[in-house]
Amino acid sequence: LMRIRRGMSVNWRLRDLLDERARRGEPMSLSELSRRSGINYPSLHAIAKGSAERADLRTLDRLCRVLGVEVGDLLAHTPDLELPLG
Repeated sequence: LMRIRRGMSVNWRLRDLLDERARRGEPMSLSELSRRSGINYPSLHAIAKGSAERADLRTLDRLCRVLGVEVGDLLAHTPDLELPLG
């Protein structure tokens, strides 16, 4: 059988992390995160909705410091999918 591979995907988990904080009684808005991290609101909004395709190490570092998480908590990897042809 021939198979095709779909592209590997790395996805942001910022919205999940903010939702988890809210459930723990530690809510943080994107505006507050922007103020604390120094990352502009439009960039955070794009990250939160999952449309940001790039982030530099400085952005990752700032998010990790403010949220008290590791880089791996901010990102999720979905492996390639293999689908049969035919």
